[in-house]
Amino acid sequence: MGQKPLVIGVTGGSGSGKTTVSRELVARIADYLPVFLQQDAYYRDQSDKPFAERIKTNYDHPDSFETDLFVADLQRLLRHQSINKPVYDYEQHTRSSEVITVAPSDVIIVDGVLLFNDSRVRDLLDLKVYVDTDDDIRFLRRLERDIEERGRTVHGVIEQYLQTVKPMYHQFVEPTKRYANIIVPEGGKNKVAIDMIANQILAMLKKFD
Repeated sequence: MGQKPLVIGVTGGSGSGKTTVSRELVARIADYLPVFLQQDAYYRDQSDKPFAERIKTNYDHPDSFETDLFVADLQRLLRHQSINKPVYDYEQHTRSSEVITVAPSDVIIVDGVLLFNDSRVRDLLDLKVYVDTDDDIRFLRRLERDIEERGRTVHGVIEQYLQTVKPMYHQFVEPTKRYANIIVPEGGKNKVAIDMIANQILAMLKKFD
């Protein structure tokens, strides 16, 4: 294997199926023991703010991420060094006190809603995948996920979607589609596209063997 790990970036709007695509890719190249790193872990720590202020956080704006740390951790993995990945507590709207140690690998798959937004991140990606899914489907998936997994109310999810998620998607996420090498319609249900991407990754890895 070559000196530099292969880095695959997967992005798309909230609820597009990008994490499903990423996990499918991880499963298909499991023999290479890939690292799976999610941009969501790098939401800024807000423990210095009162809870009433934290719940107003616009999670779909680039400023909500600690991108400097995300880039630094990616660069450490590229140097074959371990990182301490943050853990975000969605119910408390701030970073948890725990971290997860992530060992380096020859393949790194990263996903995130604003993954292609910062040129420093884009420059580290060898293959850029954009998952393109209809707005209504993305909203319904987000509604289900946030209620089941993140302790939100229906009213809260709808309000957040209309006030920040949808406008931020059109302002910051959708325009980054132009940076993609591959665009996947219909997210995790598109098995043909996932197979094609997995085969492309395997071909890229074999060049390093």
